[in-house]
Amino acid sequence: MTAQDLHDGWTLRATAGPVPAELAGREVAAEVPGTVHTDLLAAGLIPDPYLDENETALAWLHRAGWRYTRPLTLAPADDDERVDLVFEGLDTVADVRLDDRLVGSTANQHRSYRFDVRDAADGTPRTLVVDLASALQHAEALEARLGARPAAYSHPFNMVRKMACSFGWDWGPDLQTAGIWKPVRVERWRTARLAEVRPLVTVDAEGFGRVAAHVRVERSGLGCSADTTLVVRAHVADVEAQAVLAPGEDTAVVHLAVPHAPLWWPVGHGAQPLLDLDVVLEAVGADQDAAPIALDAWRRRIGFRTVELDTHPDEFGSSFTLRVNGRSIFVKGANWIPDDHLLTRVTRAQVARRVDQAVGANLNLLRVWGGGVYESEDFYDVCDERGVLVWQDFLLACAAYPEEDPLWDELEAEARENVARLTPHPSLVLWNGGNENLWGFEDWGWKDRLNGATWGRRYATELFPAVVAELDPTRPYMDGSPYSPAAAPEGTHPNDPDHGTHHEWEVWNRVDYTAYRDAAPRFCSEFGFQGPPTWATLQRAVRNPDGSPLAKTDPVFLLHQKADDGNGKLDRGLAPHLGVPEDFADWHWATQLNQARAVRHAIDHYRSWWPRTTGAIVWQLNDCWPVTSWAAVDSDERRKPLWHALRHAFADRVLSVHERDGRRVLAVVNDSPELWRGVVALRRELFDGTPLAAASQPVSVGARSVALIPLPEEVATPGEPRREVLVAELDDVRAVHLWAEDLDLDLDPSPVEAVATPADGGYRVDVTARSLARDVTLLVDRLDPDAVVDDALVTLPAGARATFWVRTSARLDEDALVAAPVLRTANDLRAVGLVGDAPLVGTPAD
Repeated sequence: MTAQDLHDGWTLRATAGPVPAELAGREVAAEVPGTVHTDLLAAGLIPDPYLDENETALAWLHRAGWRYTRPLTLAPADDDERVDLVFEGLDTVADVRLDDRLVGSTANQHRSYRFDVRDAADGTPRTLVVDLASALQHAEALEARLGARPAAYSHPFNMVRKMACSFGWDWGPDLQTAGIWKPVRVERWRTARLAEVRPLVTVDAEGFGRVAAHVRVERSGLGCSADTTLVVRAHVADVEAQAVLAPGEDTAVVHLAVPHAPLWWPVGHGAQPLLDLDVVLEAVGADQDAAPIALDAWRRRIGFRTVELDTHPDEFGSSFTLRVNGRSIFVKGANWIPDDHLLTRVTRAQVARRVDQAVGANLNLLRVWGGGVYESEDFYDVCDERGVLVWQDFLLACAAYPEEDPLWDELEAEARENVARLTPHPSLVLWNGGNENLWGFEDWGWKDRLNGATWGRRYATELFPAVVAELDPTRPYMDGSPYSPAAAPEGTHPNDPDHGTHHEWEVWNRVDYTAYRDAAPRFCSEFGFQGPPTWATLQRAVRNPDGSPLAKTDPVFLLHQKADDGNGKLDRGLAPHLGVPEDFADWHWATQLNQARAVRHAIDHYRSWWPRTTGAIVWQLNDCWPVTSWAAVDSDERRKPLWHALRHAFADRVLSVHERDGRRVLAVVNDSPELWRGVVALRRELFDGTPLAAASQPVSVGARSVALIPLPEEVATPGEPRREVLVAELDDVRAVHLWAEDLDLDLDPSPVEAVATPADGGYRVDVTARSLARDVTLLVDRLDPDAVVDDALVTLPAGARATFWVRTSARLDEDALVAAPVLRTANDLRAVGLVGDAPLVGTPAD
């Protein structure tokens, strides 16, 4: 097998659609892999779609057609030589030609294509042409033929196998990319090639690592290839085995058994050993004494582990517990969206930084959401290395999907290809049939609109589980998220919190975040709260045309706020807790703080219910462009306060106060591998530190366990709720509990003293609380966009101290570093102007 990459020498020009006059007939250099947007950007022909109001100005691209071309001369093929043109990914509706001859057509971004071009391998110079049509127009045409189906947004993204969020989402731009988005090459081969290698990896009860390497070969069809005996050899960890394919056979399984296999564990539970698995395809000649002929080779890293999903009925409903190597795991997760809407700009280094941010926030799972893409090998490789579990959606989201062809065949093809492709990765632990489609059918008015038309149920309940069962039976499958195990949607509701997975979106959309504690879901796979991106990201990317200071009502800000009534929901969410500041800088801090508090409130609750509640996957880790969203890390890779809230809430050891059966308890959460034993110190005091009551309580909490400790009445009951705080401390872990919202507290608006001093790599900032200081945070990007602080949202009782380390290469004003608007607390919002000089009271959104 030889391969020639075809990444150079491409040009691009528009061929159809409402193309601006300055681009009509213009040919530009094209980068492959790439997209039309990135090529036009590089040529200076369009503005950056992420900046200001440029997204709107580029809507003409939705209906444009494009042609990629490059010269291609294929050397003459030998009599027994196949010559294939391979596209790993085309976005999306394409005709591929050599000169005027049609080689093939595509309409699926999520699969690869291979075309036999042997007859063109004659040394004649030709032009390789890729014509890309408007995916939107293709979808509209199929919608007209099959009939409209309900979807969350106006574009019929459910009619074309293209990244759904390319058509816009409530956190993403509507750009509708087109291009050759994955590598393209010419492969030349003889006799046979490895068409598919699927290593199914398990561990048996005796500790043997078992690998069943399922191999499918393609024979060339030339010469005597059908009559050739083939040998497949596999090797891992000094263990080697082989299988023979007799003439005419094209599948085989090679079994390997590795004694004392090193177990791969999720982060926080053990190490992540990875071993190279090599598979080689050879041809056996007619002369049995001759050396075999090497034809093709394949290498991936694997990890030995087992995974199960326990969904058995119990006294609460239906469980949803993920077990790795027999151990039940509390899932500390985040939903993952494409890390850049322009997918081809995402690098391995960028993916590694983002996954490292997930690990830094104490996450152990990322859910690859169904409106994006099956991620790159880089993504799964990095997750394998870090021990970050991956929950993988099949790519259906928030819509009814026709089950008729061509969509059924396309979905089957992409499912089969991607399930097989991802089998080597130990991080991948769960396949999911789609996002919110079962729920949508039940609750979103689809039934009347569908009037009996197909909507995708058979994908979730027939096609996908059959593909997983056939190609990857080592991993569990679930019909959708949310869903109730072993129940039809019209039976147990798919979003019933007592069964399986649950999405909590009443909070954010309609009710206050305190409502998170009204239920104890078995597993919450989506919940979240919005907040704007960091200040530096706004300053760079979201600017008024006249240069005036930004306000939340400015059209440019609202273009980067995609949620329905997003700002209204932000204000209604602020109103009962912090009030709604008038000044934009104060509002920016308050909304980021409220986002962090809302999510922390939910996570503390969910973790306190382990093992009834077995996981929490926040919406969302990352952003794909500058936007007000639910993300913890914005599109410029800056960590929002929410990231720090996740880091605190998902720590191995956490204390939090809750109400159970009419009395207050302290939840002692121990997700570490060791017993947590000690004495909890409890005290009730005034904000200025004046002691009021104290108690202590011995605790002993086993590994991976939670204990609920009743709080003595003398510390649990305040005399003056506006002025008192409960502090619980165990070892170096602290919980601070208040009996009223900030609006009703007598907080000192300036509760800390802070000093900044230069230190290696930046600055040290020491903060001492004179009075209770809530959520002390340094918004260091206001002084240096590249600065990073190690901690945030630190609440200090009176007399407590904290040290923050600021990493920066810039020379900062030390006085500015310890003053507003850089150093902020929740307290200081008591001193700012609120809308109407009083807390804003709003009505819930529809």
